[in-house]
Amino acid sequence: MSVRINDIAPDFTAESTAGTIRFHEWLGDSYGIIFSHPRDFTPVCTTEFGAVAQLAEEWKKRNTKVIGVSVDSVEDHQKWKRDIEAFGGSAAEFPIIDDTSLSVAKAYDMLPADYYLPAEGRTPANTATVRTVYIVGPDKKVRLTMSYPMSVGRNFAEILRALDAVQATDGVPLATPANWQPGQDVIVALALSNEQATEKYGALDIKLPYLRFAKAPK
Repeated sequence: MSVRINDIAPDFTAESTAGTIRFHEWLGDSYGIIFSHPRDFTPVCTTEFGAVAQLAEEWKKRNTKVIGVSVDSVEDHQKWKRDIEAFGGSAAEFPIIDDTSLSVAKAYDMLPADYYLPAEGRTPANTATVRTVYIVGPDKKVRLTMSYPMSVGRNFAEILRALDAVQATDGVPLATPANWQPGQDVIVALALSNEQATEKYGALDIKLPYLRFAKAPK
């Protein structure tokens, strides 16, 4: 069963590099980003974890907690962190979950369609598309999902932009257009009339009867 937008994100308890994590409790009233990987000590994943570490202050400014999932042990994660920090040049202070049981990967439907998990000798190829991103709101609902193949490194600038868009439109009658960046105009939902939209957001830039832009609220 896939995890869809607006589903409650599956709760779980797991060991991590930061101790025992009870996901919903750990998230509290923050936004959360879960990003997963097929194995420790793999090249693309090392660059990605380094990128996440470099963005620590950006996550903090957005009241967002990040948590990594990898299908190896906490002991391996702690060793791998040294490589991540050496490559990225920043401390990897976010938790990395021990998912040797694949319970989190299965709960979040992260495994590829044709996965096969041998009892021994599992390689990254066996869990190839355990490379997903979930943005979760403070209400524990899934706001956004992304999935990547092993050969494509994630663009964390885009994930940060998507987080900004989610937060800018969360619970308000607004949307963001293609290629939107923070500070740019937003789209007013059709649930508001022109008069209601003008009263709420100021002067409208009406491109089409159904496409109306307004200044982004501060």
